[in-house]
Amino acid sequence: MNTYAVIILITLLGEFFLNLIADLLNMRTLSGPLPGEFAGVFDAEAYRKAQRYAETRLEFGLLTSTISLSVTLVFWFAGGFRALDDFVRQWHPGVIWTGMLYIGILLLARSVLSLPFSIYSIFVIEERFGFNTTTGKTFGADIAKGLALAIVIGGPLLLGILWLFEFAGSIAWFYGWIVGTIVALFIQFIAPTWIMPLFNKFTPLPDGELKEKIVSFAGSVDFSLKEIAVMDGSKRSSKSNAFFTGFGKNKRIALFDTLIAQHTVPELVAVLAHEIGHYKKKHIVQSMVIGILHTGVMLYLLSLFVGNERLSDAFSMEHPSVYAGMIFFGMLFTPLEFLLSLLLHARSRRNEFAADRFAAETTKDPKSMIDALKKLSVHNLSHLTPHPFYVALNYSHPPVLERIRALEELEV
Repeated sequence: MNTYAVIILITLLGEFFLNLIADLLNMRTLSGPLPGEFAGVFDAEAYRKAQRYAETRLEFGLLTSTISLSVTLVFWFAGGFRALDDFVRQWHPGVIWTGMLYIGILLLARSVLSLPFSIYSIFVIEERFGFNTTTGKTFGADIAKGLALAIVIGGPLLLGILWLFEFAGSIAWFYGWIVGTIVALFIQFIAPTWIMPLFNKFTPLPDGELKEKIVSFAGSVDFSLKEIAVMDGSKRSSKSNAFFTGFGKNKRIALFDTLIAQHTVPELVAVLAHEIGHYKKKHIVQSMVIGILHTGVMLYLLSLFVGNERLSDAFSMEHPSVYAGMIFFGMLFTPLEFLLSLLLHARSRRNEFAADRFAAETTKDPKSMIDALKKLSVHNLSHLTPHPFYVALNYSHPPVLERIRALEELEV
C-alpha cells in the first residue's frame, strides 16, 4: 500500500469517525427539556415526536454512511476499479468513450445502490412521521427525469472535460474551468423556467392581500421581482419552505403551497423578506463566485494528479488513465473538500443570521419572523437543541433556537 492509498484510507475512515462522533453527541441532546421559547408552541407529544424523528434520522444516516463506506472499501480492496477498467477496455471504444463508460458505470452503480435507501427514507421514515405525500409514480418520474438531465447536461460536460485533459495539455484545467463556469451560469439562468418545472408545478401567486403585501414590501426595499410563484411542494411532502432562484431579470421567489397554508400574511411576508435579504446582502452572488473559484482550484489540482502513476497504483490499476485519475483524485481531494465544507457551512449560517436581521429591520416586525420560525419548527419536527459539533459539520442554517434568540435581541 503506497502513500496515496494510506492518505485516502485515513481520510475515508477519519471523516466517517468524525461524523460518527458528531452523531453520537447529537443523540445525547435528544433527551433535553423543551426550551422555554417554545412553551405553548410544542406540546409534550409533538416535542417527543420531533425528538423521535431526529433520532430516527440520525440512526438511518449512520446506517447509510456505514454501508456506503463498507461498499467503497470492499470494491477498492477487491480490485473493483481495475476489474471495471479491464471490462470497459475490452470493447475498444477509444480513450474518451472508455472514460465515459467507466465513469458512467460507477455513477450508475452508486445511484442503484442508493435507491433502496431513498425508498426507505421516503416511504418508511417520512411516511411514519406523517410527512410523505410522494406517490410511486412521482418517485419513478423524478428518477427518470434526473437521469435524463444527467445525460443531457452532465454527459456533454464530462465528455468535454475528458477530452481537454487528454489532449489540451497543461492548460486543460483552465479551459475546463471556463467551460464549467459557462455551463453553471447557464443552468442558473434556465433553472427557474426550464429545469425546475420538470419536477414541480409553479403558478403565479393569485391576487389578494398576500400578493399586495409582498409587492408593497419588495417595492419598499427596491427589489424588482419578476414573479412570485407558488410551488406544489405538497406533491412530495407536507414540510414547508421558500427559496430564491435565478438571477438578473430571471429571478424568482417560490413559496411552497404548504407554507402558505400554515402561516399568516405577516409571517409569509417575513419569510419572503428573509429570502430577499439574501439577494440584497449579495449572498447569492458571493456563493456563485465561491463556487466558480472552487471549481477552478479543483480542476487545477486535478491537473497535477490526474496522470500520477502512484495514485493509480493505490487502486491496483494496470493502465493509468485520465478518467480513472479523475475518480481517484476525487477521493484524494476529500480532506480539502471536508475542510472547505466546514468553512462554507459557517459562512452560510452567518448569512442566515444576516438575512433574518434584514427581514426584521425592513418589516419592522421581528415577532412575525419569530412566529414563522416557531411554526416551521413544529410542522417540520425540527431538532431544537442540536450539538454544536454536529451543527458545525452538517448545518447550513443555524439551529432555529439560536435564530429566534438573535431576533429577540434586536432593537427594531
